[in-house]
Amino acid sequence: MGKSARHPTISDVAALAGVSVGTASKALNGRGSLREETRARVRDAARQLNFEVNAGARSLHSGRTYTVGMITTDTIGRFSIPVLMGAEDALGAGQMSVFLCDGRGDPIREQYHVKTLLSRRVDGIIVTGRRTEARAPIGRDLPVPVVYAFIGSTDPADCSVVPDEEGGARKAVEHLMAIGRTRIAHVTGPEHHHSARVRAAAAEERLAEAGLALAGAPLYGAWSEMWGRQAAGMLLASGAEFDAVFCGSDQIARGVADALRAVGRRVPEDVALVGFDNWEVMAEASQPPLTSVDMNLDGLGRTAAEMLLAAINGKPSPGRHPHPCHLVVRESTTVPLVPGGS
Repeated sequence: MGKSARHPTISDVAALAGVSVGTASKALNGRGSLREETRARVRDAARQLNFEVNAGARSLHSGRTYTVGMITTDTIGRFSIPVLMGAEDALGAGQMSVFLCDGRGDPIREQYHVKTLLSRRVDGIIVTGRRTEARAPIGRDLPVPVVYAFIGSTDPADCSVVPDEEGGARKAVEHLMAIGRTRIAHVTGPEHHHSARVRAAAAEERLAEAGLALAGAPLYGAWSEMWGRQAAGMLLASGAEFDAVFCGSDQIARGVADALRAVGRRVPEDVALVGFDNWEVMAEASQPPLTSVDMNLDGLGRTAAEMLLAAINGKPSPGRHPHPCHLVVRESTTVPLVPGGS
């Protein structure tokens, strides 16, 4: 057979990408501290040549299987699926596969998954869930690195990548103050819930720094539209003066918006409204569309996966690593400027 029938080699990929064979190998195997531009160029060259890395050869050469396990307790997938997608983006660049296991909040099932993943000789494990509250580690002295994503570990020696909920709440309050709101109420989830307490405390702290206080005490309830409607009714019945409501979730905020509209309070002209989570299907369908704090879950997943890859390569990052949130501004806080106004 002619030359055209031979399989492309790593040397061919390196030549097309304009890099050394060693650099091409590192780029395709997710090793080394290469620039992302270089990795992308090598991957593009490999795709053009239909070059495939031999997984068996990689495993024999490096002692790695190029697989990672992910254990979640989030059965619904509301939070873990975006984290998984972000993690797969990062791991895919190193041509690594992910085994997803659903622990369903059952410690026995979870330990079964841990043993199964270890028997498959995964290179590392990512643990995620539906709450940001720290949990007990999945095991002690495991033979592979473990990174906790969204959910944290109670062991400070573990690597936990968690959303900066305090920073997100502060951004929400700062936005409301920036549009001139000074009487801000807060409606959130159950008081025993870590996220509800953290977000409420951060909101109160940021207001205090500006010489302000919440309009009444924080209202704790459920993560639901029904509670949002009830809480808005309580605020209105109390006679409290408020020109904004910062809500602990988008579902709560949507309920608050419904209740305010029912009594003729205009959002945002009379009451500006901010939610938390930026659950787009909820925030964009609200009337009006909802300004909300986005925890950037796919970015958090990417960061967790990158930290796991670093740990696999001998560079662990123990401790708690807050991942920044950002504010997505929509019509629930944007009042049209009055012609001739300041």
